[in-house]
Amino acid sequence: MAIPEYRAGVPDDWFVDPVNLGVPGVRQPAAEGEDDTQLSWQTDALCAQTDPEAFFPEKGGSTRDAKRICTSCDVKSQCLEYALANDERFGIWGGLSERERRKLRKRAV
Repeated sequence: MAIPEYRAGVPDDWFVDPVNLGVPGVRQPAAEGEDDTQLSWQTDALCAQTDPEAFFPEKGGSTRDAKRICTSCDVKSQCLEYALANDERFGIWGGLSERERRKLRKRAV
């Protein structure tokens, strides 16, 4: 029986630099003249380092832990702006629940 080639499905560029991967707190701001992508703020989000289930609780579940994390997040405002612009209907975004974002939208109109 032949042993399969061990590296058969591994691409040559398998290593990813953590800066390019988006490790929170490592991203450097875009240099002048470069485009900063719409979602680049997510690499600095504290929620990327925690359990995602806290930010998407089941109906009636507590949002307290997620909101506590959001209070000290450096990209909280970008997160909320993104959620409002993209009509995110589930989860905690920018420290606000779905219901709180809906109320915020109604007040803005």
